[in-house]
Amino acid sequence: MAILPILTVPDPILKQVSKPVEVVDDALRALMDDMLETMYDAPGIGLAAIQVGVAKRVIVMDLSREDEEKQPRYFVNPEILSKNDDLEPYEEGCLSVPEVYDTVERPTKVRLRYLDYHGKLIEEEADGMFAVCIQHEMDHLQGVLFIDYLSRLKRERAVTRVKKLVRAA
Repeated sequence: MAILPILTVPDPILKQVSKPVEVVDDALRALMDDMLETMYDAPGIGLAAIQVGVAKRVIVMDLSREDEEKQPRYFVNPEILSKNDDLEPYEEGCLSVPEVYDTVERPTKVRLRYLDYHGKLIEEEADGMFAVCIQHEMDHLQGVLFIDYLSRLKRERAVTRVKKLVRAA
């Protein structure tokens, strides 16, 4: 496994729409393993393949707390089948927009379908932090960042802050 470089704004690759995965094979599982290791190292709770420069519809996630056993999740070609009408604000951050946090309103529950690590078709309901995180990561697959939901001024400030951070590193 390897730790991959995470792209940050304003990298234009982050605005690309990711392509569906044709088959879940060993090469894709190796990518997901590398993504998971990268996410843990960052540290983060979710990572889309486009954030490491791979335009495939793949997400890894782990919502376990530091004092809990790791619970990695893998989502290949995820799609939201339905969402409820209840919106709730949640403070979000992103590994591609480091050290920037702001509030985004999202549906509190979604029903989704995806392929797991082994290519098995799964359909399930997500709520709470899981619903927020899966919607955030699925936005990445469409070339959307959480800062795209903010005002133009807040978005520009976020990008400027990240540019300064990257230059200083």
